[in-house]
Amino acid sequence: MIEACINSLQLRLGDIRRLVGDLSDQQMTAQPATVRMNPPAWQVGHVAGSLQAIGGEMGLAPWLPETWAARFGQGSPLLSGPAGCPTKEELLAALADGERRIVERLRAMTADDLAGPLPDERFRDVFPTLGHAVLHILAGHTAVHTGQLGAWRRAMGMGAGASPSAAESL
Repeated sequence: MIEACINSLQLRLGDIRRLVGDLSDQQMTAQPATVRMNPPAWQVGHVAGSLQAIGGEMGLAPWLPETWAARFGQGSPLLSGPAGCPTKEELLAALADGERRIVERLRAMTADDLAGPLPDERFRDVFPTLGHAVLHILAGHTAVHTGQLGAWRRAMGMGAGASPSAAESL
């Protein structure tokens, strides 16, 4: 299961990089004229923040700036321009750093580690084990935000971005 979770995460993060690869810093915070939605900067920042959150459940110390959750966490306000927002390069670096940390930590864990209870008791009714939460964040949650990037591109009248590899198009 560990390698399957890593593979899923890496495929979806590849999709995210592809979907924002051709965007400028200004486009990263742009809103479509027809609908209000979280722009790419928020999506990338949110996924990076979710990696830190699940990393905390896996025993990792926080690594993002303390202000990250207020800007990119659930319920944070819509971004309305680039003011105060990290650049695309900074956002992608945060995503890569989170990926590296999670992959390293997962490869140091055992199946028994993942079978243990989720440390955060508030979510145990939904994710009874750490493995349930890891799978959800790395596969399901990341895929949802990847899809939202695709929806943003369509709302902006853009194409799908660079072509995915054969593995990514499954």
